[in-house]
Amino acid sequence: MKVAALQHSFKADRKSTMAHTRLMMEEACAKGANLIVLQELHCSEYFCQNEDTATFDYGAYYKLDIEFFSQAAREYGVVLVTSLFERRASGLYHNTAVVFEKDGSIAGKYRKMHIPDDPGFYEKFYFTPGDLGFEPIETSVGKLGVLICWDQWYPEAARIMALKGAEILIYPTAIGWFENDDFEEKARQREAWIAVQRGHSVANTLPVVAVNRVGFEKDPSGVLEGIRFWGSSFIFGAQGELLALGNTEKDEILNAEIDLEKCEEIRRIWPFLRDRRIEFYGDILKRFCD
Repeated sequence: MKVAALQHSFKADRKSTMAHTRLMMEEACAKGANLIVLQELHCSEYFCQNEDTATFDYGAYYKLDIEFFSQAAREYGVVLVTSLFERRASGLYHNTAVVFEKDGSIAGKYRKMHIPDDPGFYEKFYFTPGDLGFEPIETSVGKLGVLICWDQWYPEAARIMALKGAEILIYPTAIGWFENDDFEEKARQREAWIAVQRGHSVANTLPVVAVNRVGFEKDPSGVLEGIRFWGSSFIFGAQGELLALGNTEKDEILNAEIDLEKCEEIRRIWPFLRDRRIEFYGDILKRFCD
């Protein structure tokens, strides 16, 4: 599997941003990619910095986005992981990853399950929690365990994908720094973000791909200064080995070749799934063990 992770900034408007994504896809395909992964909500700015009912209008583009990326996947002959704002019904919206097969058909989709609600990340205002569960998506390049951003902090989500046969974990992402955080705090946040996902790779013996946006996006409400997305997209192999790491400031295509058969080899040496004591894990279903 030849993976390309497309990290880029928002290009002032939707049309310019999507055109830029198309060009990056073309470049990635020219280098032999057969799986392309895009970042979270890549068609627009990260609009969850504030709460504005007018922003729900973006959901009207969902069907057009499906057509656009279906055509792109078919034209380039790649499996494509997108991240779209889904208008499911009046008043019902999801943060949805749609996966396209090489012929442009929809292989499957995943609706974001864990929804954050923090200053600058007001996603609960916009997104209904996903109802499709943690189900890997079968494609011509492998079985993809697609999750989205905030999901990446939860080992339960990665584990369930692994237990259901995912061959790779994929996280479209939008995360960054606030300008008033000091250097040490910024470093801790970024390192924690990388570390927890590397842990998912090691614990589940699976490659992990995380694609984060980059660049500064101002808070349109003016309440916060804005978010400087830290990029740093990465690809880990099935033992948590670093295959590719993006920069923190610029657009970049990360390329890596992943051997899916290596998972079997490593699991024979480190049989983590064999040694799980599932009969004693009942407490994991509790909110907290008081």
